[in-house]
Amino acid sequence: MDNLQSFSEQLRACSEPDWRAATEHRFVTELANDRISDDAYARYLVLDYAFLDILVAHVGQAVTTAPSMTEKRRYSSFLGVLSGDEDDYFRRSFGAMGIENSVWRKPSEHAVVTGFKDVMLGQKSETSYANVLAALLPVEWVYLTWAKSVANHTPARFYLKEWIDLHTDPGFEAFVNWMRSEMDNLGPTLSANEQQCAHDIFNRAVSLEVAFFDAAYET
Repeated sequence: MDNLQSFSEQLRACSEPDWRAATEHRFVTELANDRISDDAYARYLVLDYAFLDILVAHVGQAVTTAPSMTEKRRYSSFLGVLSGDEDDYFRRSFGAMGIENSVWRKPSEHAVVTGFKDVMLGQKSETSYANVLAALLPVEWVYLTWAKSVANHTPARFYLKEWIDLHTDPGFEAFVNWMRSEMDNLGPTLSANEQQCAHDIFNRAVSLEVAFFDAAYET
C-alpha cells in the first residue's frame, strides 16, 4: 500500500476490482445512453427507494456520532436533501413509470437491501463515527464517480437525466469531498484494528453497490 496515498484513497484502492465494476457497470452505460429498459430501471428504483430508508437512518447515526456541531450540521443538511429533493425525484419517477404505490411502498427483502441494512445498521454495539463514515463514504463516492463520468450525456427520459444531475450537483460533490477529508483526517488516528474495520466496511459497501446494479437485471 502506498503510504503517500490519503486514507480515503487507500480505502478506494483496496476496494478494487469492485470499485471499477461499480463505477463502470453496464447499468451506468445503459442509463447514460438511454438504453436501459424501463423494466430494469423500475426494479432498480424500487430497490433504491427501499435503500433510501436505510440510508436516512444511517445518516442519522452520522449526526449522532459526529464529534462536533460542525460535522453534525453537514450531515443534517444531507438528510434534508435525501428527504427532500431525492424523495421527490423517486415519487415523480414512480408516477411517470406507472409504478403502483403498493409496489414501491412495500418493504423489500431483497438480499442486496438486507446486505446494506446489515452493513449500515446491523452493528449498533460497534457504532462509531469511523465505522459510520466508512459505510457512508463509499456509497456516495461511487455515485459521484460514475455520474461525473457520464455528466455530458443527456438521456431523453427525465428520470434518467435527473439521476445523473442529482449526483453531479456541486453541493453533492462538495459533500462527498468533505467526507473524504473527514476520513483522511480520522484514518491515521485509528488503531490498526480500527483501520482494518474501516477497510472491511468500505469494501463490503462497494461490493454491495455492484450487486445493487446487477439486481436491476434480475428477471
